[in-house]
Amino acid sequence: MSYNLLKGKKGIIFGALDENSIAWKVAERAYEEKASFVLTNTPISLRIGKIYELSHKTKSILIPADATSIQDLNILFEKTLDHFGGKIDFLLHSIAMSINIRKGLTYPSLNYEFLRKGWEISAVSFHKIMQTAWNKKAMNKWGSIVAITYIASQRIFPHYGDMSDYKSYLESITRNFGYHWGIKEKVRVNTVSQSPSITRAAKAIKGFDQLLTLSDKISPLGNASAQDCANYIITLFSDLTRKVTMQNLYHDGGFSHTGISETMIS
Repeated sequence: MSYNLLKGKKGIIFGALDENSIAWKVAERAYEEKASFVLTNTPISLRIGKIYELSHKTKSILIPADATSIQDLNILFEKTLDHFGGKIDFLLHSIAMSINIRKGLTYPSLNYEFLRKGWEISAVSFHKIMQTAWNKKAMNKWGSIVAITYIASQRIFPHYGDMSDYKSYLESITRNFGYHWGIKEKVRVNTVSQSPSITRAAKAIKGFDQLLTLSDKISPLGNASAQDCANYIITLFSDLTRKVTMQNLYHDGGFSHTGISETMIS
C-alpha cells in the first residue's frame, strides 16, 4: 500500500545487490511511495548481483561507484544532481563487508590490512559519502541520511568479529556529522539497528542461523524482516520524522531491551 510519503523526493540508494538486501527492499518501497532515485554499487557488485533488474523495476538510473573512492563519489553526485536538475532529499548507506570474517579469522587473530579495508568499506565510506554531499551542497533542507547498523556495535557477539568495530565507528560518524548537518542544513542523520537479516554478507558470519533463531525467540515481537526495515526507513526519509537526528534507532522487535524471554527459559 502506498501513502505517497515520498512524492516529489529524490535520493541515492547505496548497496542494493539482490532481492534479499535491505537496500533492495528500500528501493522497492521508495518507488511505491513515489520517490525518484539513483541506484549505485561497485562495478563488481553490478556484475554479480541483480541490480539491473531492480533499476528496470523502479525506473531508476544506475551509476556504478566505489563508495571508498572520492573520485567515484564526485562523479556519482555530479551525475545525480545533473539527472535530477537539482538537490536530493535522501541517502541510504547499506554497505558492509569484513574480509576477516570471510577468511574465517577470529577477533584475536585479525589481519590488520583486512581490518583497514573493511573499516574503509563499512564505515569510512559513510563519512566520504556525506562529505561529498556536503561539499557539493547536494542535500535539500530537511533531507534525511540513513545507514544500517547492528547491535553488535554495543554488545559482544563473538563471531561478528571486526564488523562490530566498524558498526561502532559508523554510529559515531552519524552523531558527529549529524550535528553539523543539522546546524548548517537542517538535514537528519540516523542509523537503524536492524534485527539479523538474511543477506549475502550475513551468510558469511559463523553461526548466523543459530543467531537468527535465538534473536527471534528473545525478541517480544520476533525479528524484524528486511521488508519491515524498509518500511521503517521510508518513514525516516519522509517529512513525518523531521526532528529525529543523530540517533541509533533500534528496529529489532524489542531484542535490544530484552534480557531473556520466557520462551528461552522454558
